[in-house]
Amino acid sequence: MIATNAIQFALQGDMFHCPIKGEFEYLSDALILIDLNGNIAATYQPFDAEYALARDELKLAGKLTELTKGQYLLPGLVDLHCHAPQWPQAGKGLDLPLYDWLQNYTFPLENRYTDLDFAKEVYGDVTKTLLANGTTSAVYFASIHREPTELLAQTCLDVGQRAFVGKVNMDNAEQCPDYYREASIEKALYETELFVNNVFSLKGNDSGLVSPVITPRFVPSCTPTMLNKLGELVQKYDLHMQTHCSESDWARDYSQTQFGKTDIEIYADAGLLNNKSVLAHSIFLTEKDVEMIKRYNAGIGHCPLSNMFFANAAMQTRELLDHGVQIGLGSDIAGAPSPSIFRAAFDAVSHSRVREEGVDVKLSASDRGTAGSRVSFIEAFWMATTGGAQVLDSKTGVFAKHYHFDAIVLETNKDVGNLRIWPDFDTPKDILEKIICLAQKENIKRVWVQGKQVV
Repeated sequence: MIATNAIQFALQGDMFHCPIKGEFEYLSDALILIDLNGNIAATYQPFDAEYALARDELKLAGKLTELTKGQYLLPGLVDLHCHAPQWPQAGKGLDLPLYDWLQNYTFPLENRYTDLDFAKEVYGDVTKTLLANGTTSAVYFASIHREPTELLAQTCLDVGQRAFVGKVNMDNAEQCPDYYREASIEKALYETELFVNNVFSLKGNDSGLVSPVITPRFVPSCTPTMLNKLGELVQKYDLHMQTHCSESDWARDYSQTQFGKTDIEIYADAGLLNNKSVLAHSIFLTEKDVEMIKRYNAGIGHCPLSNMFFANAAMQTRELLDHGVQIGLGSDIAGAPSPSIFRAAFDAVSHSRVREEGVDVKLSASDRGTAGSRVSFIEAFWMATTGGAQVLDSKTGVFAKHYHFDAIVLETNKDVGNLRIWPDFDTPKDILEKIICLAQKENIKRVWVQGKQVV
């Protein structure tokens, strides 16, 4: 017998997850039990001795939900890099150079968030949109303003999304617009530390569903003093940290010219690297950088689509995965227009294929690309779930005992969207690949975060 009074609910049906990088598990007609705290109490498969008894007892207790044929349970998706204030500009100006895009669209828009009514409207919409697309964990850049950023944290808590929210810091007068930068280092640090403590103290956040993140925008936007002081906050509170890292030729060259160091060396020296650091992009890494990322157990937020627009080069995803670097995926709203991490997973595969095959028709096929740089759909799905969770040091991403139950039910239905399954000849691997390639918001029927249904 099982203690049904200790179980909040259970689900029975077909499930996918990727506990091991490069591999997937298809659990046919499996049973997953969720405890009263929203964590996974147990998983059973039909061949397990406890399966039938547990299923029957939970059904008798009215705590069993059975998925229908064509529905699949997957771990919730993890978005490691999303600029929440930029949501209104998604899909705009992406044919511009990065500098022009930032100056003409991004900085004027982010500066509007002193208007709390405007912030409330946008933040309510972006959090709900990401949840509806299956993103159960999101890492958000906000703006430089404390109160609107606290509003974003509160909004995430209200809608039930696991979130990591950062007040942006940028104070370098040579690189930041006069109208959009910190008034002073002292005020910025005071506001940042106050933000950290206020997020920890949010009513209803006892379980830490929403976490504060230290957020230097990137090396050129911050003075050395700012970076060092933010590093002290990371160390003092053992906080998550997010930033842009070696994203473009210009950013790489700036760090080398101004400091004689790489971005990774600068962040490490400032105390900003730890096992919860999210380094968005990370295109131009040296061998020493890679070893330092591994030494600190930091992770990379791979944003393949925005890299195509703004990064000047392709990330060495294959080599970094093979080298054991922790990598997840980011939407990079609005440097890319799609809020779907399924789209990011698809783009990660596409990005790697273009890199492998090359693009210059003037070169021979043997010289055109980078051999062996292909990323599989299974690896991309691992990055979208397990890999992203590992970067955040979060117990999500797989269906295993004691992990948080962050999950989605995805439905394949000929009357919904473009995703079609042909049971006669689609293997489980085929189905998972089709989900990555074709799933849309309309296919996502339920979303849970910490055992609570939020969609």
